[in-house]
Amino acid sequence: MTEELIQQLFREALLLIIRIAGPLLLVSMIVGLVIAVFQAATQIHEQTLTFVPKAFIIALLLFLLAPVIITSLSDFFNQIFEMMQQVAIQTVI
Repeated sequence: MTEELIQQLFREALLLIIRIAGPLLLVSMIVGLVIAVFQAATQIHEQTLTFVPKAFIIALLLFLLAPVIITSLSDFFNQIFEMMQQVAIQTVI
């Protein structure tokens, strides 16, 4: 296994993490910003007011994006196992 191959695998893993976590974090930040503006306008500073909507939205988003996330992870793991198989074959030869 070459250093270039390891760097490529690491890069792809980081991109996969960004693709999976990015939408969740972005939506969470937007919901938090909307709630913060609402709290500033109404002067209601309740801790659960920020937590419950974020938790609900993230759970809904995870439910909706589950097929995409599972497919992405499955493809990545298949790619890793194919690379392991190629390395094992090269080692034997």
